[in-house]
Amino acid sequence: MVTSRSRGDVLFDLFTYGFLSALLLAVLYPLYFVVISSISNPDFVNQGNVTLYPRGVTFEGYRRIFADAQVWLGYRNSLLYTVLGTILNVILTLTAGYALSRSDLVGRNGFMLLIVFTMFFSGGLIPTYLLVKGLGLVNTVWAMILPNAVSAYNVIITRTFFQTSIPGELLEAAKMDGCSNTRFFLGIVLPLAMPIVAVMILFSAVGHWNAYFQALIYLKDEGLQPLQIVLRKILIHNEASEAMMDDIVNQAELVKMAETMKYGMIIVSSLPVLVLYPFLQKYFMKGVLIGSLKG
Repeated sequence: MVTSRSRGDVLFDLFTYGFLSALLLAVLYPLYFVVISSISNPDFVNQGNVTLYPRGVTFEGYRRIFADAQVWLGYRNSLLYTVLGTILNVILTLTAGYALSRSDLVGRNGFMLLIVFTMFFSGGLIPTYLLVKGLGLVNTVWAMILPNAVSAYNVIITRTFFQTSIPGELLEAAKMDGCSNTRFFLGIVLPLAMPIVAVMILFSAVGHWNAYFQALIYLKDEGLQPLQIVLRKILIHNEASEAMMDDIVNQAELVKMAETMKYGMIIVSSLPVLVLYPFLQKYFMKGVLIGSLKG
């Protein structure tokens, strides 16, 4: 049976669709503008004539970006930090979250209190730097990985998932069959926890890929600096390497090309996350919902 809709319902739907469309446009257009500006002639970009489509299409900016060895080195370093950091993050977060989800863990409430405490009160920048320096991690790969090996927020999300998704009866049945805690975690819990594993991989990978403040503090060797530091030099300080601009003599042309390369560097540095996110989007949303639960 088809029921007629009131005028108020129709107006509400129109308002909802219009609002969501405007919101979508506000979110997507800046990214679209960066893309079309990165492949447009610098003259059109600087004159403000690039708004809806690229003009004077050229890939010269990308050619210069990928011709720079520092960009490839930064890419390699960012991938290294992301892969190693994500593996360590996921291992520590899953084991900690599972242990804290067990009601038979002695001192569980005390551990949770300490973990939550770190979310509101940190050690501070200078004490953290002195600790990292005292451990001999400054100007090493591990300075980008170990200081953030565990996130209190991720541990809480993981613990909540295990508490709400892994029934206690399953553990009791496994114990009756002689299953050890390690075997139960690796053979039963983890296969059932693939959604939270995907969430932790996404959270950790994005965090490591975008990390630049740690590199700014702990890494002085340019051979260890991630791609985000290379991007920062170009976007903020206009410090494009000689390999990018070695054939440009005119200062005006140099400035115009630098502007085009800024847009290209944004796309280059964002591409891995943009490619990864659509495949893990549903897990990301589930992680947000899990994080909103209490207990």
